[in-house]
Amino acid sequence: MKAARYYGIGDIRIEDVVEPSCKEGQIKIKPAFVGICGTDLHEYLGGPTLISASPHAVTHEQIPITMGHEFSGTIIEIGAGVTGFQIGQKVVVQPTIADETCPACKRGLENVCYNGGSVGLSGWGGGLSGAVSIPSKLVVPLPDHVPLEIGALVEPLAVGWHAVRQSPLTPTSSILILGGGPLGIAIINALKARECGQIIVSEPTTCRQNFAKQFGADVVLDPVSEGEEGVIRKVRDLTDGEGVDIVFDCAGVTAGLNVACKLIKARGTVVNLAIWEKPVPFNPNDLVFREGKYIACFCYVRQDFDETIEAIASGSMKPSPMITSKINMLRFWLRCKLCLRGGWDLGLDCNVQI
Repeated sequence: MKAARYYGIGDIRIEDVVEPSCKEGQIKIKPAFVGICGTDLHEYLGGPTLISASPHAVTHEQIPITMGHEFSGTIIEIGAGVTGFQIGQKVVVQPTIADETCPACKRGLENVCYNGGSVGLSGWGGGLSGAVSIPSKLVVPLPDHVPLEIGALVEPLAVGWHAVRQSPLTPTSSILILGGGPLGIAIINALKARECGQIIVSEPTTCRQNFAKQFGADVVLDPVSEGEEGVIRKVRDLTDGEGVDIVFDCAGVTAGLNVACKLIKARGTVVNLAIWEKPVPFNPNDLVFREGKYIACFCYVRQDFDETIEAIASGSMKPSPMITSKINMLRFWLRCKLCLRGGWDLGLDCNVQI
């Protein structure tokens, strides 16, 4: 079968690999749609970082790694001992890899496993292939009426759902989102599904500004034209000088962190979703003098996948505009290059003959 394999910076190859068998406790899936994640782009541009350059503690796999961790598909084989699934069933994959023995896992926090990883980054195959066999506990049923292409959005949407669920959100909470990329849009989707007050987004890119408005942002600010002080001034004007209840930081840049800590109201909360590329200067007094809280969020747990799918199935979350194009897997490397020039496609159609 064909698979997109990561070898290093700028080196993704479409290769023939052996199709995996379906072992006891596993489910074999034919991927249908796969999302191109910002993580994939970062690995292509400057990795390996999350992709395993040495044998992973759980999978024992290393470069070359089959890519694709945001994907949906159909079940084509069920391993011994697995119940509750059927051949042909539509599913999505929660790609969390955990050792299940570390202190975090024993507390039910497999998303922050001390030896954790991800399908499509750390081994066990990936969605950018003809088939993948994974433990059944990572397979999540998709309702019949939810299209497979929408199923491929569940993983990034679950990141936003997890962050919102960890926040002290109320129906009247005022919100500032820093960054209107896929994570920012996932946050807006989750907020709209759960109800909140005013949503303000700070995003410099025109296409992402438009997406933020389309998905329901009440106000969109441009931090480049406004400048840091301009954003601070406008947000305060919009909140009667008080600041917002919650800031979701999806950008991971120094200026954004400074803005976030200055714009929460007394006892407000900054929620970080970003993966930071390097240490940054930080003035804790911006939080101390407001008794502010700083919450770090990473990925998701099964509850977030289940609730995200429920929100999509019920219609309270309508993420289909996030899919901006669909391409053949053979052109995956080219799409990586185009995304790095400013695009942000999330839909990658792999249901093709290669």
